[in-house]
Amino acid sequence: MNQYETVFILTPVLSEEQMKEAVNKYRGFLKDKGAEMVHEENWGMRKFAYPIQKKSTGFYHLFEYKAEGKAIDTLEVELIRDERIMRFLTVKLDKHAIAYNEKKRRKAKEAKAEPKEEETSNEPQKS
Repeated sequence: MNQYETVFILTPVLSEEQMKEAVNKYRGFLKDKGAEMVHEENWGMRKFAYPIQKKSTGFYHLFEYKAEGKAIDTLEVELIRDERIMRFLTVKLDKHAIAYNEKKRRKAKEAKAEPKEEETSNEPQKS
């Protein structure tokens, strides 16, 4: 099994519920094809550098997963057919990209944990 990363952009006219439904559809699709989800990120609504389908924003979502190559072909066919998907990109990750992603996630996790420690250390001490 190889490790892949797929980023897709959903049209901004969707409601929050419709967006989550589309994301759940593709998460379930990958799991049905035997993929193992490694990481998932919702990047939210972002502004485009140039208009796509006469729209200037879209909902970005990222999946990082381990799967067989055949699963990617069928996933991409489904993404092409779905009118809610404006653009997508699937990349096969090499060992360096996998290590970079893991390091980036570890640093983000540590950064979230640090402010909590600082908050407790800044409390006035009782005498």
